Amino acid sequence: MKDIYQIIKRPLITEKATHLKEKENKVAFLVDRAANKVEIKAAVERLLKVKVLAVNCATMKGKTRRVGRTVGKRPDWKKAVVTLRPGDRIEFFEGV
Repeated sequence: MKDIYQIIKRPLITEKATHLKEKENKVAFLVDRAANKVEIKAAVERLLKVKVLAVNCATMKGKTRRVGRTVGKRPDWKKAVVTLRPGDRIEFFEGV
């Protein structure tokens, strides 16, 4: 198994992710593309000291970007939405 800091890269802070966190006790993370659900679950539980009930993953395609005539592409990435046990919370920017 990989290091937990290589599996979970950063939390996703978007409107949709914030809504899921408040209403359904789910948290979204940007994770390593090669990580599977079992590795993601273990990494979240060890790193953030919470109990994970479910992990849903999606591989997102990178967008095409242009600068003048040059066409480039952002890298593909993987998103994981983690369902937490009722009562468990992960605080990112509370009270800001």
